[in-house]
Amino acid sequence: MAEDSKKGFAELAKQASLMPQEAMLEIKKRDKQLHIGIPKETSFQENRVAVTPQAAGLLVNNGHMVTIESGAGKNANFTDNDYSEKGAQIVYGPEDVFKADIIMKVEPPSLEEIKMMQVEQTLISALQLSTLKKEQIEALLAKKVTAIAYEYIKDDDGTFPVIRSMSEIAGGTAILIAAEYLSNENQGKGQLMGGVSGIPPTDVVILGAGTVGEFATRAALGLGANVKVFDTNIYKLRRLQNDINERIFTSVMYPAIIEKALKTADVVIGAIHAELGRSPCVVTEAMVQNMKAGSVIIDVSVDQGGCFETSKVTTHTNPVFKLHDVIHYCVPNIASRVSRTASYGLSNIFTPILLDIGESGGIKNMLWEKAGVRHGVYLYKSNLTNKYISEICDMAYKEIDLLIPAHM
Repeated sequence: MAEDSKKGFAELAKQASLMPQEAMLEIKKRDKQLHIGIPKETSFQENRVAVTPQAAGLLVNNGHMVTIESGAGKNANFTDNDYSEKGAQIVYGPEDVFKADIIMKVEPPSLEEIKMMQVEQTLISALQLSTLKKEQIEALLAKKVTAIAYEYIKDDDGTFPVIRSMSEIAGGTAILIAAEYLSNENQGKGQLMGGVSGIPPTDVVILGAGTVGEFATRAALGLGANVKVFDTNIYKLRRLQNDINERIFTSVMYPAIIEKALKTADVVIGAIHAELGRSPCVVTEAMVQNMKAGSVIIDVSVDQGGCFETSKVTTHTNPVFKLHDVIHYCVPNIASRVSRTASYGLSNIFTPILLDIGESGGIKNMLWEKAGVRHGVYLYKSNLTNKYISEICDMAYKEIDLLIPAHM
């Protein structure tokens, strides 16, 4: 009986071996483990951090090593404990951070930070052409650093995701700032942004119909303000009206029409972005002089020189000044005012790029595969690859599309 039972089990086993088997999922092997360093930002009043704790945890879970300087996330209200709980390594000096393969920064590195960098490291940070110094480029070239300017990284659809994200934040924040300075609390004229029944709404003029202008328009309309938008590009004005699905006052930038609108404006938002170089100055001092007393100017374009003749750079500590009885808010980097939200915006863009570098087996392979990220490269090994930088620094450059295949 026992012998028959064994034969029965053997027959079942034989039949089972002939049945289709469920395929086991292959666990993808990591091509390259990355060591990512996040130093504390040293630039004046820069409160953002390039990688949030949640993003650091995702990178660690994918087999990478994240080293962050103690206090790097403090101004964005992320504690060291938030990072360590996600698996990041906390260090207490920048020297240890700059030993990593990839350095993630918000602001460009200072000359002191470049001295701490290693040969053939990868740097992902802002470039900021307006404050760029030739010495910085030369120091990075000497260390054969591959440097990527995140503001020039492109999405698959050709948009600039970092600029888009920070512009969305800046546009909405600009209206909230204007509301603060209209109130009595900040020595304003005591006016509510927007409107209530029986009282005329606030008049808001927005110069520029790009992303900053769009989100400033959305915020102002949401508060009930009367909005007028100006731009040199009729396509942008048409797109703005279609995107917000509301018919508002729009006009191309005729000086006479702008001057007329400014005379009745309570708030004016400067949101003109220049692709390269200085933003155009479209509001003269005489126009500002004719504005209503107590009205507010928010010049979001001030980091590119400003679009008001009366603008001068201010700080988050002393953000405003009065000229011709008009309040001027001219702080560059408005997104840093809401640093936690802005840090999430940056981190959401950077984290997939870092994961792609690991999956591709290194920065060279990823740049070969991702044309959008390659567009942000301005230094590759010991070569300058940005034509505009070569012109302002009087240095030779080479096309990145020719260099990548040569180094594969």
